[in-house]
Amino acid sequence: MQSPITRELIEQLGEAISNGNDGFILSRLKDLDGVDIAEIINELETDDGKYVFRLLENEQAADTLVELDDDVREDLLESLTTKEIAAHIEEMDSDDAADVVGELPEEKQREVISQIEDKEQVSDIEALLHYEEGTAGALMAREFVKANINWPVDRCIVALRKQAQEVEHVYTIYVVDDSDKLLGLLSLKSLLVASPKQTIGELYTPNARYAKAIQSTEEAARLMEKYDLVVLPVVDDNNVLLGRITIDDVVDVIKEEAERDYQLASGLSEKVESSDTVWVISRARLPWLIIAMMGGILGSMVIGNYEGEIQIHPEMALFIPLIAAMGGNVGIQSSAIVVQGLANGEVEMQGMAGRLLKELVVGLINGLICASVILGYNILMQDSLNLALTVSIALLTVICFAAVFGTFVPLALNKYKVDPALATGPFITTTNDILGVFIYFLMGHLLYF
Repeated sequence: MQSPITRELIEQLGEAISNGNDGFILSRLKDLDGVDIAEIINELETDDGKYVFRLLENEQAADTLVELDDDVREDLLESLTTKEIAAHIEEMDSDDAADVVGELPEEKQREVISQIEDKEQVSDIEALLHYEEGTAGALMAREFVKANINWPVDRCIVALRKQAQEVEHVYTIYVVDDSDKLLGLLSLKSLLVASPKQTIGELYTPNARYAKAIQSTEEAARLMEKYDLVVLPVVDDNNVLLGRITIDDVVDVIKEEAERDYQLASGLSEKVESSDTVWVISRARLPWLIIAMMGGILGSMVIGNYEGEIQIHPEMALFIPLIAAMGGNVGIQSSAIVVQGLANGEVEMQGMAGRLLKELVVGLINGLICASVILGYNILMQDSLNLALTVSIALLTVICFAAVFGTFVPLALNKYKVDPALATGPFITTTNDILGVFIYFLMGHLLYF
């Protein structure tokens, strides 16, 4: 289905805001989802976006607030009173409410929470805020449907009707014991076809997959992806059921993680958006540019150290870009594969030694092929057999080294709890450029002079 948001609509709303035509604005927004209205507000000027938001009904405003870009939501929250924020919070699920409250300064958090009338929601929000950002506990929602294993079906149905009023989507029913420990799952179909006096213990499926509250969101997402789950229960260390993570939250986590890794691999030191200011974008790019520049200086120092050899055989300078580029490309390929494997859990099971050996063999095969090609080229186009052999052997060595180095670095970073996506960016490229040129001249010194 085509998005209802068009540039024409944005311009019409901007004109209506200027004219104070609230009726037109509301007529165009009344049938839109919160995510669509958030897209509109993200596109509008800051003051215009605030104007539109204040026209929305409370429930629609709550849905919209959750979907806004982080910087837009932060600016909007600053303009709202604590009472207004509390009114919107009461319309949200506990996980979304905790996310919004968590973005507020501590003093404002306390003021907002004190004005929320639903004390059960207050308890849920405070419980979720207790968990560290990036954990399954912080991502989960506290709204879910559960049934005691000892209940008969008729009692269970009555209890579930009451519980379901607080849950927007009922994906499954969790079966617990008297201590609220998770025992398994109960399908709605099993419940509907059962006789009223059958117990839940006769109907449920034991051994449900779950995430621990202290596990990372990436681990929870990986678990849901592996087993094709649309919802995942979250338990504490004693296996007590605390909440659930739904597929929409996991998709957001996967998207955010992919965006962050891509920006790290591109040499951006912090998360940026295309709409950010020139200063913010420049600040994010500059650190790795400085590092790359320093790498270039080191590379020039390596070349300068062999200035005498270049003066004797200036033709060697022709292949410096080739050696540097091949080392950087091979390193990026190797590190990208490892980072991807770390993300989905495949690499961790293979072990570092096995992975390094495998990449060495791959590098050797690719290096032999590329070295043979450059050897044939040099024999045909150059007069010096020594130069042809030097370039070919150096290229083979550089490719093998870059393959192993590009594999080792992300594995080492991951071992020491540093994001391995750093290894797919300028770090690998710059390092391999320097070492590749060094290896090239070292081989030239040994074989050509």
